[in-house]
Amino acid sequence: MTQLSVNVNKIALLRNSRGRNFPDLLAFSARFLDLGAAGITLHPRPDQRHARYDDVAPLQRLCAERGCELNVEGYPAADFLDVVKSTRPAQCTLVPDMPGQLTSDHGWDIEQHAALLRPAIAQLNDLGIRVSLFVDADYPALEWAREVGAARVELYTERFAESYGGAQADAVFETYLQAARRAQALGLGVNAGHDLDLHNLARFLDIPGILEVSIGHALVVECLEMGMDKVLGRYLEICQS
Repeated sequence: MTQLSVNVNKIALLRNSRGRNFPDLLAFSARFLDLGAAGITLHPRPDQRHARYDDVAPLQRLCAERGCELNVEGYPAADFLDVVKSTRPAQCTLVPDMPGQLTSDHGWDIEQHAALLRPAIAQLNDLGIRVSLFVDADYPALEWAREVGAARVELYTERFAESYGGAQADAVFETYLQAARRAQALGLGVNAGHDLDLHNLARFLDIPGILEVSIGHALVVECLEMGMDKVLGRYLEICQS
């Protein structure tokens, strides 16, 4: 069964737009967990325009109390790593975002950035934090994820989402299928995320062995359209089928 981790960045963005704690990020996260989500994902960026570094600790406490996982995403800069090491979430997903980047739009070239990633991952592993690396499905050197110490990779799924329903859909899906198989053959766990939604998720999960999907932007929009209870119920049906 694939685990659903709800990315709550868009809830944080709404909160920050009014300068007070409304909507309450912790309360919404608790509601997602109550409705069956397996975990919460948070991606604080350096400008903290949505998720903030001070959101991580209370969300980690919430997830620990519920027996769920917090996945903290971000670029392995010193301040980000300090937050992750001090709060010790279950998982840290390292992404190659630069300061000011609107959203994640590519995966790591792990071989090229090994000198940056290897010591950061070692520090996190020493604290019992599982590390996942954000990668493109056509990245040819997945063995480098193991070489630098990661336990998982997260497949960046925007290309899959963009092609879904189009002439190239089957060919693109095959790229992701083969990437998952290559990673699994290396002993890596496989997560996925970016632009997955209620329309395309079931097709993506035809790929065997996807451990976790993190979904935020589309899920929050769908909750506005249909309500949280209905949307979470539909996602869980897809993930558990």
